[in-house]
Amino acid sequence: MTGIELFLDVLAAAGVTRLFGNPGTTELPLNDALVRDPRFVYCFGVQEIPLVAMADGYTMASGCTGVVNVHVTCGLGHAMGMLYNAHIEGTPLLLTAGQQDRRLRLGEPVIEGDTVRMAAPWTKWSYEISRVEDIPTAVRRALQIAHTPPTGPVFLSLPIDVQMEEVRFQPDRSPPHWIDRRVRPPAGALEHAADLLAAAKAPVILAGSRVAEADAALELANLADRLGAPVYSESTPSHGRLPLAPSHPLYRGPLPLWSPQIRQVLDGFDVALAVGLNVLRLYIYCEPEEPLPPGLRLIHLDNSPREIGKNYPPACGLWGDLRCGLAELNERLAARGCPTAAAEHRRRESAAARRVEQRQLHETAAAQASDRPLAPLVLMHALSRVLPPRIAVVEEAITTHQNVFERLGAIHDPRAFFAHRGWALGWGLGCALGVKLAWPDRPVLGLIGDGAALYGIQALWSAAHHRLPVTFVIANNAQYKILRVCGDVLQLPQLRDARCPGLDITEPLVDYVGLARAFGVEAHRVTDPDELSDRVQASWTRGEPLLLDVPIQA
Repeated sequence: MTGIELFLDVLAAAGVTRLFGNPGTTELPLNDALVRDPRFVYCFGVQEIPLVAMADGYTMASGCTGVVNVHVTCGLGHAMGMLYNAHIEGTPLLLTAGQQDRRLRLGEPVIEGDTVRMAAPWTKWSYEISRVEDIPTAVRRALQIAHTPPTGPVFLSLPIDVQMEEVRFQPDRSPPHWIDRRVRPPAGALEHAADLLAAAKAPVILAGSRVAEADAALELANLADRLGAPVYSESTPSHGRLPLAPSHPLYRGPLPLWSPQIRQVLDGFDVALAVGLNVLRLYIYCEPEEPLPPGLRLIHLDNSPREIGKNYPPACGLWGDLRCGLAELNERLAARGCPTAAAEHRRRESAAARRVEQRQLHETAAAQASDRPLAPLVLMHALSRVLPPRIAVVEEAITTHQNVFERLGAIHDPRAFFAHRGWALGWGLGCALGVKLAWPDRPVLGLIGDGAALYGIQALWSAAHHRLPVTFVIANNAQYKILRVCGDVLQLPQLRDARCPGLDITEPLVDYVGLARAFGVEAHRVTDPDELSDRVQASWTRGEPLLLDVPIQA
């Protein structure tokens, strides 16, 4: 037995069945060992950006550890943006990379580098296995650290000589020891939080991705109903997973991008319960800088102790498991006579406001339906008409999406929506493939902006190679639209000028249909909303990947 075979034994004992990889010379022992090892399925990617995004999507959807192997310093460099996304989302990935032979390291050989230091900023633990005897302990520790809340990626460097070394001892192949992490917040803090919420005249809930990761959407919905409190998810650049089903009458969508607008939304509430989110991550400095209005009392429930009070001192902080904490608050509020008549009134008002907003969206989409190129809302409306109940959506098209699926209540399962929180582009195409690998019986839609698609377009080869029936819709405005939006906020008027360099993806226009076909994926250019709905509807039963390039207004 060799070191790499022992590495695979420990992964198998931990329940890992799928490996993602793009090999170089220093990773060849792994690929060689996999020929004789039927326990694993190898998911091959031809570039590290979509490859790591595939592992990210697979891990988020399945709950299993995604193990992805890249090529020493070069491959890790390509992967860094996606590692950053996984770090911000808290995805428990195990990223590995080969390393040069230790006998050559002093001479600074080709492709050698300090990968441990490279990976360290965006991982919970980064380590090089320098002895074959350390493989079982290092792998178990990496998995244990990755899955301990707050979860996140870890990195192991595997020198090629350690991979190939013969194991001359009796190894311990036992899996990691998983403990029950459902820790209840302290009783005194729960009582204090329940008192604050029960006395609130106008409560609001701010909920983040960690609610979905903790599978606590039902408990959150019950609490929102009991309080009659509207629920906002994290602001658009960082809202990631959905904490609540968008069809719920109290769900109001993500908070705005900018602090003045966030403050305007939250003005009038007296108590805010923050659950499983970073309060509040901002993108561009605006005045007033503070997004929380004065007088708003903050309660923060989280499984990440670092986030509680990090930027905004809470009136009450609760550290513990989110499902347990929300369930405990529900019980305590019930004992205090909630829901009240006022809570029921707030719930009815919120449901009525949702119906008005949805009617307005339908009317606006109908009024714009004949415009060419399509308005972004028309594209979104055409898609929403044909989303089946069990759809999984991966979104990397921020200025096109505009949270229309959520606002229309078109997504019914809050676990089945994925948007990256890190904003490193190139994530969406690969992530959609990973979600499909995790959920082969669900239809998967990837809604991707044209600029983002170019960073991870090689994912289409993997889609064809593994015959993954994902439907990709490219929202093609031939520019980086978000940069012009940000330019307006920064008061840089020349960014609206067509002569401004670096913003338009024109001269030449990119042929996404030709690109997809070159990678082996069927593709069509679609300019009519009814045709878009028809093609997407038909794609759910195709059994093959499909890309639709849809020109939209800039």
